[in-house]
Amino acid sequence: MAVRADFYMIAGKAQFVEQPLLLVCQLAVKAVSANQPCLIFCESAEQADFLDDLLWDFDGDAFVPHQIVGADEDVADEYEEITPVLLVPPGVETPMRGLVINLRAELPPNGYDRVLEIVPADESARAPARTRWLEYKKLGFELKRNDM
Repeated sequence: MAVRADFYMIAGKAQFVEQPLLLVCQLAVKAVSANQPCLIFCESAEQADFLDDLLWDFDGDAFVPHQIVGADEDVADEYEEITPVLLVPPGVETPMRGLVINLRAELPPNGYDRVLEIVPADESARAPARTRWLEYKKLGFELKRNDM
């Protein structure tokens, strides 16, 4: 079975146009609900910190157990194994999981079954996503576009 890459094209939903990371939060909720542990590859440590806060605050009814990989060395290894959603800043390694949400300009490391890509509403910011689409296609991934 081919590895799958889902591209979420932000276009019409105002909440996602204004704050694309809200879509990441909703995808994380779906992953937790489906009992599917995931990694979120953040583009920077600052983005990981922001997303950490957003996952606590975005929905008063949602609880997304998560942590930033490597943020707290005292609890790192044992809790990272059981925490459903791990935020991975650049330069930090963690064991791969079946589901990945990629917020970086480059493809994530190999080892996953499915990757979710967020494509911003701003047309001028879509070029890196187009490049990743072509790279995934070249690698033989099953590609799916989701309009949001």
